[in-house]
Amino acid sequence: MNNFNRFLESTLLKPTMTDRELDVLVRDAIEEQFVGICVPPFWVKKVKRDLEGQDIQVVTVIGFPFGFEDTATKVAEAKEAIKNGADELDLVWSQTAFHSGMSWPKIEIAQIAKICHEEERILKVIIETAYLNSDQIREACLICQDAGADYVKTSTGYAPTGAKVEDIAWMREVLPSAVGIKASGGIKTLDFALDLIKAGADRIGTSSAKALMEAWRNANL
Repeated sequence: MNNFNRFLESTLLKPTMTDRELDVLVRDAIEEQFVGICVPPFWVKKVKRDLEGQDIQVVTVIGFPFGFEDTATKVAEAKEAIKNGADELDLVWSQTAFHSGMSWPKIEIAQIAKICHEEERILKVIIETAYLNSDQIREACLICQDAGADYVKTSTGYAPTGAKVEDIAWMREVLPSAVGIKASGGIKTLDFALDLIKAGADRIGTSSAKALMEAWRNANL
């Protein structure tokens, strides 16, 4: 695998993050040519400036981390993020609505997908697989697909568990090839990242992207 870096989306979403940490994230992303970096909405405008001229996607989150906001709030967040320069939006779907058996998650995703696609942006939907059994994962994937999501993403990093190889394999079986899969949550080792990619992940969202690249280079010396 000669393009391992292009699977990696370097992430910094901790509450105590500083501008100095953000500068390191951007520097590492440019040095390694990661496919993208995921930052809080507050930092999107700065990161867009810092990455000018680079083939690196600016990614941010909507409704993070629990998806509790109403749709109007998420729509406003999405529009503001796009205005500030976000290329891709990672939307936390309405978990509470899904677990209540409501149809609202599909309606909400469709509204935000329309906004994204009209502006030629990418929408990823975080379904938080830690709280879903296999049947629910299948249902969630189909909802995202039907509503127009470009990717389905496993986790926010705030649940008890993150990405699992078996979940990725199941998601890949359920979803068509046109819908990508982003594995995220607890991805700290090269072997685990490679296993997720082999299972069907198109993106690896991780706060350990730099370390994973160094491990990958060492393994391929």
